[in-house]
Amino acid sequence: MDIKQRIGRYRKITTAQEPYLAYIPLVLPPNPSLYLDDMRPLLEKANVALGRLDAISNFLPDPELFLYMYVRKEAVLSSQIEGTQSSLSDLLAFENKEVPGVPINDVVEVSNYVAAMTYGIQQLHEGFPLCLRLIKEIHGILLSRGRGENKQPGEFRHSQNWLGGTRPGNARFVPPPQDEIMSLLDNLEKFIHDEKGYFPTLIKAALVHVQFETIHPFLDGNGRVGRLLITFMLCAEGLLRQPLLYLSLYFKTYRQQYYDHLQSVRETGNWESWIKFFLEGIIATVNQAIQTARKIIDLIASDRKKIESFGRSRLTVFNVHQYLEKHPVTDIKQIAQSCHLARPTVTKAIKALETLDIVKEMTGKAWGKRYVYQEYLDILNDGIGF
Repeated sequence: MDIKQRIGRYRKITTAQEPYLAYIPLVLPPNPSLYLDDMRPLLEKANVALGRLDAISNFLPDPELFLYMYVRKEAVLSSQIEGTQSSLSDLLAFENKEVPGVPINDVVEVSNYVAAMTYGIQQLHEGFPLCLRLIKEIHGILLSRGRGENKQPGEFRHSQNWLGGTRPGNARFVPPPQDEIMSLLDNLEKFIHDEKGYFPTLIKAALVHVQFETIHPFLDGNGRVGRLLITFMLCAEGLLRQPLLYLSLYFKTYRQQYYDHLQSVRETGNWESWIKFFLEGIIATVNQAIQTARKIIDLIASDRKKIESFGRSRLTVFNVHQYLEKHPVTDIKQIAQSCHLARPTVTKAIKALETLDIVKEMTGKAWGKRYVYQEYLDILNDGIGF
């Protein structure tokens, strides 16, 4: 099998500044066909792992809460790959209408990602197909505010872009010119909805991700949209009931290998090595997500047991504790307003949680105190880096 037949072509583009070569990939599916025999055990292991991840949501005390926080962790990680400095604490503070500790544009980008992800999943749950229209709508939300709002949100690009370097002539990679984009995207959309069953869903998702990143159809936000496509495909195809799988931590941890695999597909036609890397990432990510879920289950159960022994005021303390599960960085005023409690009542409940070593005051100030559910936040922060 000559995999070099899978390599796309280069097209010379002549400009007033200098000529450059833009890469135009071949359409999907790869030809010659993929050799997957050696990968069957790995594919089976990845599918079993996804089944375990889907099942664990049945044992969570509050599946919606876990999804709420896990989506935000993914938003932070995916945006960090693109260079933002926002932490999970910054995002939660921003959503709580507090001042984050990093430039506001960084947090806005992460907040946009949460909104785009939430919108996409909602549309899929309501029966809307994973199509070019939905991809454009997701992109429009992703770049609706902040640094990307002047990069044609929700529109496929009308000019050349490139990766690395200062111009196409010295770039690391130059995607297809704008007049080639729509035919490639039309093929990609048809491949996503191909029901002939040529490929298992995980293999299909791996192929679609690389092809999308190679086409690079937007001026900005391609990496974030491309990573979302993986999760959207798994949900649309029924492998996951809830969007609990995100590969950003894996791609961030093995960033250079990730970029090398993408480029290797373009330069050598070696899809198989990329697919192996992708499936290994699925397994590693599932294991990490399950470990996180179990830690949260154990922590909440342990803390609720502590609260249970507190006495007559335990119902109010429970109420405040539940609020902290969704807002692990907050203050007395926010809790009082959201839980419809008097501030002295909240203050008393917070002091109880401090006594039980469940929350800590984080400012050290007499006024403007903020409280953090630190152990809970530490579990979620694992892998984020800062």
